Amino acid sequence: QVQLVESGGGLVQPGGSLRLSCTASGSTFSPNAMAWYRRVPGKERELVADITYRSRINYADSVKGRFAISRVNDTVYLQMNSLVPDDTGVYYCNVPDKKWYPGAPAVWGQGTMVTVSS
Repeated sequence: QVQLVESGGGLVQPGGSLRLSCTASGSTFSPNAMAWYRRVPGKERELVADITYRSRINYADSVKGRFAISRVNDTVYLQMNSLVPDDTGVYYCNVPDKKWYPGAPAVWGQGTMVTVSS
C-alpha cells in the first residue's frame, strides 16, 4: 500500500525555522512529482511548493524567498525559514494524480502541524 509519511512539524517562534520531511513508500515506482500543501485556519488548502522529478520547482508567492523545497530519492523536504504567524497550519505532503504509478490517484500524507507563535 502506497503511503506518504511526514515529520518535522512543531512549535516555533516568529522568525524561526523548521524542516519538514515526507517519504513515499509502497511502490516500485518513484513519484514523478511531489508537493507540500497547507491548510491554515479559515482558508482553503493551498499549494505551498512542488517539485518535479527533473527538479522543476514552483512556490506560492507567500513563501518565495523564505521556503525551499528539495528532494532526495523518494523523500521531499520543505525548509521553512523566517516563519511568521500566518504560516501556522497543517502541512500535507502530496503526490498528484497520475504522478506515481500507472493509474495512480492523488496520494496525501496524514498532515503535520506547524505553529508559529511567541
